[in-house]
Amino acid sequence: MKWQGRRGSGNIEDRRGQGGGGMRIGGGAGLGVLAVVLVGWFFGVDLTPLLTGQQDGQVVQTSGELTEEDRQMGDFVSVTLADTEEVWANIFETQLGRTYTPSTLVLYSQVTPSSCGTASGATGPFYCPEDKKIYLDTDFFATLSRQLGAQGDFAAAYVIAHEVGHHVQDELGILSQVNAVRARSSEAESNALSVRVELQADCFAGVWARHAAEQFGSLDEGDIAEAMNAASKIGDDTLQRNAGRRPMPDSFTHGTSEQRQRWFAAGFRTGEIGSCDTFSAQSL
Repeated sequence: MKWQGRRGSGNIEDRRGQGGGGMRIGGGAGLGVLAVVLVGWFFGVDLTPLLTGQQDGQVVQTSGELTEEDRQMGDFVSVTLADTEEVWANIFETQLGRTYTPSTLVLYSQVTPSSCGTASGATGPFYCPEDKKIYLDTDFFATLSRQLGAQGDFAAAYVIAHEVGHHVQDELGILSQVNAVRARSSEAESNALSVRVELQADCFAGVWARHAAEQFGSLDEGDIAEAMNAASKIGDDTLQRNAGRRPMPDSFTHGTSEQRQRWFAAGFRTGEIGSCDTFSAQSL
């Protein structure tokens, strides 16, 4: 992905390196903690209490200094966010006749407050409709690459574009409508609606990728393959198998690997927001 030297977004709130923050993890930190964090990241559950509730743990403090790698990742996120802002402003104007109001993206290290509760390594990247902000600990990208096998800068861009996709849903009034229905639904019905929300965000990420390629010429050969690979690595069925569990569709909240790939591809193929109506689709 061609991003170096390009315009960054002014809607970045960088809380990294502020110091004074930290989270307590048990003295047996290691693979057990990593497993808890991975499950939290991809199933949308804040598992921080499982990490903080141990009495003999150690407190991991946020470093007050950013490394060169931290700065570079911050620049990458900023440029990618700027691309989403330009793309979605154009799409809202030309396809919907509306004005797009961008989200703010909060960069943090380890733990930070949000209007939707504590953001931490256990929650992973998420969009909070209460304050219309995206929360991202950039250490997630290292885990995405090293632990889950989704390498490449465009795999990271896909994650950002997916979260921006949730903001687009919020701007369109989709999130509030779905959440109202989910509040009076059974757990299985609520999960099924969550899958449609997440797959639509994947499709919106594909729409963004199509327009980014056309507007900025920023995609390199192999970038879409990186995004498709990332989508396959974080499907509910794949994650449950990798955790040693039998896939249970009623518990899915984000969709299977094949579904996530298919909806991203649908958005990229058409570049049209109308191609992302997962709620009317008979088959996902």
